Amino acid sequence: MRTAVISGGNGGLGQAMAARLEAGGWHCVLMDVDIGGLEHTETRTPVAVDLTDGQALARAADRIIAARPSIDMVIYNAGVSQICPFAVADAASHRRVFEINYFSAVELARAFLHPIRASQGTHLAISSVAGFAPLHGRTAYAASKHAMQGFFGSLRSEEAAFGVRCLIAAPSFVATNLGNAGRGEDGIQRPGSATDGVDYMSAEAAAETILRGVERGQEFIPVGRVARLAALISRASPGLYQRLMRRRIAADISKPQR
Repeated sequence: MRTAVISGGNGGLGQAMAARLEAGGWHCVLMDVDIGGLEHTETRTPVAVDLTDGQALARAADRIIAARPSIDMVIYNAGVSQICPFAVADAASHRRVFEINYFSAVELARAFLHPIRASQGTHLAISSVAGFAPLHGRTAYAASKHAMQGFFGSLRSEEAAFGVRCLIAAPSFVATNLGNAGRGEDGIQRPGSATDGVDYMSAEAAAETILRGVERGQEFIPVGRVARLAALISRASPGLYQRLMRRRIAADISKPQR
């Protein structure tokens, strides 16, 4: 039985990807800071860990590697958003977004680098439209996702010699936490909770698109109509993309936040 490790495994998209993989005969290890509601089954192992704690992450990875016959895919799904203007976001919150969205993924990749080489497996980074194009009111989030894509796109060339794939999926707006933002004063909130999105997808639909792309070996997987259009327009006409994005999103972001 192949094993997939999914960070942010207790989120809507993490659980949707796990369900689809388990239906296909995989065992899924779901890593999250809060694993409440997740059950340990023959096809699922929940693991509670704060991914921003490097030592805790390394210990959890060692236990997973020891328990499973192989590690065949790591899905870097953990993340948060931050919605607020850069002018009012402090340095600590900016770094916090990077710790969760970028540095935890880097350290997870480091922990599972050799097991993935041994299985000639797959690193799957869950990025965002904000990972390849600008997004108003989300400077830290967009920067962290750009960094993530730069890291895994570069790692791809290094790991190809070991038969390892590094794939990047870029969803647009996935409705996993609508109405349940949990937004703090620094604007950091749960993924999938933004109310200014366009053409929301369900977690199940997003998981289907992502894992179908994995099966096809797509190096870049735009997820949803908005992501596909954004990828085309941002490459062909960055100025047009900026105007369209500001017209749709900036008005909502500029409203006072409560």
